[in-house]
Amino acid sequence: MVKELRIPDAARRDRKSTEMLRVWIAEQGLHCALKFGIYEDTPWEEEEAWGTILADTARHVVRALDLHAPGRHPDALAKIRAKFLEELDDPSSPVRGDFVR
Repeated sequence: MVKELRIPDAARRDRKSTEMLRVWIAEQGLHCALKFGIYEDTPWEEEEAWGTILADTARHVVRALDLHAPGRHPDALAKIRAKFLEELDDPSSPVRGDFVR
């Protein structure tokens, strides 16, 4: 049984909302579903848009950590940034799988 998260109220209210990313830990690995190509007919570059999405996601994680345990994670964003860059430079696992549009 998949343990899904609740869809945010704003996403339910906004008829133009678009799910961009889902991530699971399954079979001892990370599995992702991405909405890719949404920026093809816009002035934004896909890479830059995803950079913003990932940065915003990191800030949401930091906020969640602080809401869950106030004051216990003062260096959370710095630690996330450091690990992110470390993983980009020296991945702990390969990226596998197919791309489905």
